[in-house]
Amino acid sequence: MTKHKYNYGIIGNSAFSALVDRHANVGWLCWPRFDSSFLFGTLLDEEKGGGFSIQPEWDTYTSDQQYIFNTNVLETTFNCEDGKYKVIDFAPRLIKYERIYKPLMLVRKIVPLEGRPRIKVSCNPVGNYGEITPTTTFGSSHIRFEGLESQLRLTTNIPLTYIHQEQAFVLSETKYMVLAWGVPLEGPLDSTVENMLDHTIEYWQRWVRNTAIEQFHQEAVIRSSLTLKLMTYQDTGAVIASPTTSLPEYPGSTRNWDFRYCWLRNAYYTLKSLHDLGHVGVLKDFAGFVENIALNEDRRLKPLYPIGMDKDPLEKILPLKGYRGERPVRIGNQAFEHVQNDVYGQVLVTLLPFFTDARLKQEGNQTLLSTVKHCLEMIEQTLEEPDNGLWEFRGIFQLHCYTALFHWAGSHAARKIARQTGDRKMETYAGKLIKKAAEIIERCYDEERGVYTQAVGSKNLDASLLQLINMGYLKPHSAKTRQHLKVLEENLMASGGLFYRYDHDDDFGPQQSTYLLCAFWYVEALVKLNRTDEAIEIFENLLTHSNHLGLFSQDVDEKTGSQWGNFPQTFSHVGLINAAFTISRKLDKPIYM
Repeated sequence: MTKHKYNYGIIGNSAFSALVDRHANVGWLCWPRFDSSFLFGTLLDEEKGGGFSIQPEWDTYTSDQQYIFNTNVLETTFNCEDGKYKVIDFAPRLIKYERIYKPLMLVRKIVPLEGRPRIKVSCNPVGNYGEITPTTTFGSSHIRFEGLESQLRLTTNIPLTYIHQEQAFVLSETKYMVLAWGVPLEGPLDSTVENMLDHTIEYWQRWVRNTAIEQFHQEAVIRSSLTLKLMTYQDTGAVIASPTTSLPEYPGSTRNWDFRYCWLRNAYYTLKSLHDLGHVGVLKDFAGFVENIALNEDRRLKPLYPIGMDKDPLEKILPLKGYRGERPVRIGNQAFEHVQNDVYGQVLVTLLPFFTDARLKQEGNQTLLSTVKHCLEMIEQTLEEPDNGLWEFRGIFQLHCYTALFHWAGSHAARKIARQTGDRKMETYAGKLIKKAAEIIERCYDEERGVYTQAVGSKNLDASLLQLINMGYLKPHSAKTRQHLKVLEENLMASGGLFYRYDHDDDFGPQQSTYLLCAFWYVEALVKLNRTDEAIEIFENLLTHSNHLGLFSQDVDEKTGSQWGNFPQTFSHVGLINAAFTISRKLDKPIYM
């Protein structure tokens, strides 16, 4: 079997993202939000998905793709029979008038490098997931696409006839294309694009310079950090799990889900990593998001929210062919209806830095304190309530060990906050909940095998229980911890350190792909148990499961090493960063040695 990789790079600016393949086709772009309909969706349907491509006239060419150093600016270089050229793709993100400028603009610069290459350009946006084909109106140097939710304009110095007729022409000078939603490009095309490009490169490289990273595999950590930043929706503070929908967990699985929403659990892991990397601003944005959802009418937190908090993401199936014919194609996600009680602890741990990190402390934290107390009360209310669990089992309710772990961790966070604020009552309250959560965790312990199981009364094993080690519930040097890890290894570990999520059938049958986050959790656990050489070997093997640009999917096929699942996936990049940090801190070597 051949190894499948997602041959795409991602660009974005924390307002939107786009996937561009190695042939300079924009295979995925949703506007005006991550969870809007695609304008370009050949990723899921080559006929109904429209397309925006810049390709040689003849098929006999090779292409290569890379990011400009330490940026989210993507270059695709073509070597063809009649010459060589490159396409530079980016979403503007820069400082303008002392504010972040992040317009809904996709900018493409086409640069001749050698010879006289002949290229073809096509731009065919669609609306309502391929059901609407807009009409076109021509201006002096732009094409307007009408019939969509808002004005869409392509401004360019390429003859419009060539684009409209998809006619090949000689690339004898640099060409520019700016696709804009809503507000069109202002100013001279060439100088404006060059200015935006220079300042966008400067923005990302400065962002990286301000990133606190260790020395272990810095390039992989930087690429993961830049990718995580693209998963943040700055307008509301939400953090998406992935910019795509319906990329299958493995072929024929029908496990095709829409990940373009804000899961509180994903947000917790993503924000923890960005905070560790020194980027505290995203926590402030997310705190505002949480404040707007925490005190709702029934006081319950849902597992996920739309990034605009405007409507529930009702799940439905679209009449699209699907990625490589994999159906169904879903938008929306039924998981918003699930009960996942670990969310309260995750919110508490996420909010902890606002009370302990001097960079985030501020006067008048009463609203955040109200959220802290609310989540603590909800932990007490849900301690003995079965839920759908981390992996979102449909129709299965259990008293999950992982949920109890976050009750425990969240209560610890609340107790620290209480001590910082001098609230003795909350400190005592949180202390009692810590003990109760630990009691539930211990009810999941299987004495016979010496392992913590997925849920109270269950024999099933679960890789999320690696977090019992990583989050400090289990002491790393105890025989009990070593036995717990040994049983998980024997039952869930695949070749090369890959890990399956659990060892039983779920609503859709058995697991057939490993979950990359769990493998990075395993690396962390190995380091905690002083098995650092093994951890490094496995970490470096996991790096081989990225695509050509260092981007990771959600799932990996054990037999072929193929990438599957939505892409790029925040969980995988978060896992990489945390594992790299854990290894580097263990090695603790000065960078000048």
